[in-house]
Amino acid sequence: EALQLLTASVHDVRYFASLLRGIGFSNRASVRFTADSGITVTVEEARTLLATSYIYADHFDEWAFNVDDLQAAPSQLSAPDIDRYATSFEIPLNTLLECLNIFGTANISSSSSTGSKYKQWRRADDASDDERGDEGRRPNANRIDQHFGSNEKRTSMRLTYAGPGHALTLVLAEDSSGPTTTCEISTFDSEPSLELPFDAEQTALKIIFKSSFWLRDALAELDPSCEKITLIANPVVDVRSAQRGVPAKPLFRIQGTGAFGSTEMDYPNDREVLETFECSRSVSFSYRFAYLSRTLRALQNSTKTSLRLEQEGLLSLQFLVPVPRPRGGMSDSFIEFRCLALDDDVAH
Repeated sequence: EALQLLTASVHDVRYFASLLRGIGFSNRASVRFTADSGITVTVEEARTLLATSYIYADHFDEWAFNVDDLQAAPSQLSAPDIDRYATSFEIPLNTLLECLNIFGTANISSSSSTGSKYKQWRRADDASDDERGDEGRRPNANRIDQHFGSNEKRTSMRLTYAGPGHALTLVLAEDSSGPTTTCEISTFDSEPSLELPFDAEQTALKIIFKSSFWLRDALAELDPSCEKITLIANPVVDVRSAQRGVPAKPLFRIQGTGAFGSTEMDYPNDREVLETFECSRSVSFSYRFAYLSRTLRALQNSTKTSLRLEQEGLLSLQFLVPVPRPRGGMSDSFIEFRCLALDDDVAH
């Protein structure tokens, strides 16, 4: 067997698949493996919307990155600085998601993933067939048990990658003693991609929603015919000092505008809704609704949301997603969306 640059395994692909599905609106995905950090997967749309999913190394039961075996891709041979601790490539994201769901068990229901208690995924009757035939099959399953480690019926995955020019290989099994499926997905050299750096020093607005449903419900209630969303915010001091007879300025407003009218949703200065609200100046920027609606799937599996606006209107949305640790307890990952404002707002 060829020496692998990366070997990673996880006993339940649902969380891994969920982090990928949250950015699954575009098929062309740029994947980056980093020795210590884990996996980042990035997609873009129309040079305006950039989405990145962060899947950390400690979310895997096994994570082995062989730095000594890392070779430069053909397109990188002339590059002066090659990162020896990372490698990147492009992959069809839809194909990867289809492979992960090959046994039909890679989906997480939003009610289970966003609740305050994290349920056991196994059903009470899941082990009945395995227990009846366990004695006859166990000797043949030891080799697979090393990677999947459990007899519960859920899709486990072992991922390997030999380096640039090689396919991404997935070995998937519904349980350690059942059938396995091997998928090989072609990879491609990374092409120059969209970069939307967010300058934290230029932050005009920062909001942390105590629960993601405060934003999710607002976006879900907008009419599908909505064309653009405008985010309006004012410093707390300006809201409090409103004069009599003058309409009060909103602390934070989401306004949806379309062919059939507009909808406005105002948020109160309430710590049960907005855990953090920092606004240095009045801001008003608009974005295409079609782009922001791409965030709904990521919102469904997140527990908290951070919204930031740069002085020039660049929007950053970060969604906190709970992920179980292999050895017990919960960890956090996140999905980030960045979106450029419509040009007419930036001009003003």
